Amino acid sequence: MTQDVLLTISGLHDMAFADPEENEENEPIEVITPASYYWKNGKHYILYDEVMEGIPGVVKNKIKITGEDSMEIMKSGITNAHMVFEKNQMNVTYYDTPYGQLHVGIHTRKLDVNVDDERIDIAVEYGLDVNHEATADCRIAMSIRPKAQAEEAISGK
Repeated sequence: MTQDVLLTISGLHDMAFADPEENEENEPIEVITPASYYWKNGKHYILYDEVMEGIPGVVKNKIKITGEDSMEIMKSGITNAHMVFEKNQMNVTYYDTPYGQLHVGIHTRKLDVNVDDERIDIAVEYGLDVNHEATADCRIAMSIRPKAQAEEAISGK
């Protein structure tokens, strides 16, 4: 895989106890952003910057994939967190935001990682606890492809 990649992240958070017809937060979200990829010590790394709407500054993100059973997302900047996703495990972290710190629990139910020479696909399903309360059931799909290949697919060539 090349160093210059395009990262697609699709996600859905089903908010606990929410009426789906009244809750806008249950809408799926998709982000496509340029990223950098590298392989080091048997692990895949994807680096990208995230801009948060209405807040000046950026969040530097690092995704680390270890085999098929573990993925970490590390955020630094205007928010800070180190989230660990491991199949059938509960991991706890603190998520620092401009508005304060949250205690976050991540119970990973499913983690599928598929890697080949030209693509990495990840599917994660997890329960999210915030400050010790069940908050959402979440699904995230990520696709990492060489930038040139992704641009060809988008333009239909």
